[in-house]
Amino acid sequence: MRGLLFAFLAGAFITLQGVANSRISQDIGTWQAATVTQLTGFLMALLILLVVRDGNRRGLKQVKPLYLIGGAFAAVIIFSEVTAIRQVGVTFTISALLIAQLCLTFLIDSNGWFSVMKRRMKLPQFIGLGLMVAGVIILKF
Repeated sequence: MRGLLFAFLAGAFITLQGVANSRISQDIGTWQAATVTQLTGFLMALLILLVVRDGNRRGLKQVKPLYLIGGAFAAVIIFSEVTAIRQVGVTFTISALLIAQLCLTFLIDSNGWFSVMKRRMKLPQFIGLGLMVAGVIILKF
């Protein structure tokens, strides 16, 4: 239950961040908005880390270098989301974003990429994805 709550929170904040970034980018530019967002995100994460003091800093040496660049993906995410929101609106952007996430997670799960346990996708999962795609098509009209 707690995991689901955090998933809903993340989804809500992704949407709020996209809308805020889109508004910021109108005033200062898209890459500038991405920079401001990354900086404030870093500062907030650092503040929370200093307060909570959890984790294992020494374990950082164990992390594969490929995974350490994960935060850099945020710059592309922010730029793409802001650009999409301006061109097709918030609802359609977030819907398409969710479908893209699900498609990639299907590939990751079914192939066991990134040391994730391999999972077999069954008909219900494909039907669910198809329904989401159909929903986005309906939203577009």
